[in-house]
Amino acid sequence: MKKTILLICSGGASSGFLAQNIRKAAKKRGLEVEVIARGESELVDYMDRISMVLIAPHLSYIQDDIADQLSSTNIPYQIIDQMTYGTLDGNKGLDVIVKELELE
Repeated sequence: MKKTILLICSGGASSGFLAQNIRKAAKKRGLEVEVIARGESELVDYMDRISMVLIAPHLSYIQDDIADQLSSTNIPYQIIDQMTYGTLDGNKGLDVIVKELELE
């Protein structure tokens, strides 16, 4: 079953590259993971089809807002660490997803 992950960012290109790198890493590991990079205001549009939310580190200040929006769901969320985000490390980003969703 494919897992869809929403990567919340401020709409920059770097989050799109990270999402792409996570998708590539998932494909190499044989995992069905879709990662979509969108702005924070779009969370409500995706809540009915996502398995997890990743938050870009520069948006850690909205963590409480995200938690409030997800409080009536079972959707987990994590802030991506700065090193993983800054280096666009798809494998480390995927590791966060795998650990949280217990995929392997």
